[in-house]
Amino acid sequence: MFPHHGAGIAPKMSENAAIVLLSGGLDSVTCAAIAHADGYAVHALTIDYNQRHRVELDAARRAAARYAARHIVMPLDLRAFGGSALTGDIAVPKGDGPVDSGVIPPTYVPARNTVFLSVALAWAEAIGARDIFIGVNALDYSGYPDCRPEFVAAFEHLARLATKAGVEGRALHIHAPLQHMTK
Repeated sequence: MFPHHGAGIAPKMSENAAIVLLSGGLDSVTCAAIAHADGYAVHALTIDYNQRHRVELDAARRAAARYAARHIVMPLDLRAFGGSALTGDIAVPKGDGPVDSGVIPPTYVPARNTVFLSVALAWAEAIGARDIFIGVNALDYSGYPDCRPEFVAAFEHLARLATKAGVEGRALHIHAPLQHMTK
């Protein structure tokens, strides 16, 4: 069950199509606004990974509607893997204390952004989009390895190597416009 238009039919895309990973949180909604303001036709991808913060899914739907985005909510149950306070039976820490850059917090979902960017990459290639937006920021990458600038750059490099578009010289770009900002 994917709530989007034309299941299985890839529409013709203009050069300005962009996939925005849209969780419904502050960072991803800001990225959708930035992509829209920059003239991209927003295609919003929300991964319902059975996270505890279900309210964000409704926020993602509202944001997608605001930017007239084609919106796919894709179920991908990461609870099956466990390993995170957001998907398992691990206590979620309280408060907004300082982040220790040497410690990965219990809210880290193993390889979440790697998985999400891979799905976004597949959709981008299928519709001919050359841009993907992700809402990682400086606070995130202090504790989450797959939010760091070097990860984003490495994934963009991987996209060039791992896709037909990349091999044919149509490089895909990963945009992380909040990457050097805090909340």
